[in-house]
Amino acid sequence: MLKNKNSVQQWLPFEKVLDNGIIKMKNKEYVKILKVEPINFNLKTILEKESILNSYKIFLKTCNFDIQILIQSSRADLSKHFSNLEKINKNEKENIKKYLKNYIDFIKDFNKKRKSSSKNFYILIKEIPENKKEVLKIEKILCENLNEKYFKIKECLSRCGNIVKQYEEKEEVEKIINSFFNVRKELEII
Repeated sequence: MLKNKNSVQQWLPFEKVLDNGIIKMKNKEYVKILKVEPINFNLKTILEKESILNSYKIFLKTCNFDIQILIQSSRADLSKHFSNLEKINKNEKENIKKYLKNYIDFIKDFNKKRKSSSKNFYILIKEIPENKKEVLKIEKILCENLNEKYFKIKECLSRCGNIVKQYEEKEEVEKIINSFFNVRKELEII
């Protein structure tokens, strides 16, 4: 019989998500999650690729603070794509319906065999208070510092062609955290 039953909340490293979307960790650090929209590097010309790589080097040199890059893979949800194609198919001529039906079947079969996945790219930045006892007094300053880091990252990565999004809503951040800690639930949805 187990005597020590700890809740999941005790195990998780974060204390709470603030209203501005910044995560307050149990060790009194503050973390901001940024989502980076990827580009298709393989479709770029040689000159574009060189420019992107040079911009990325500048990004790494410019960010004189710690960052963590997270990549989250999940099964691709093609159900919306299929339902849109089926709606289109209803209004088409018979010969087009046949080809569209074959295309839908091909993609479904291909997806089953290859198990297509989608990827989300995140950058985590953090601020550490110098004096952890006076956190409440300097919480606003820490949040401002995180926002400055966000703008620096956004500017540098936009030169690479990436779009960087910050999460300012508590609910959005909680949803992302849940997607990392509750992988099975995310797979059920897909």
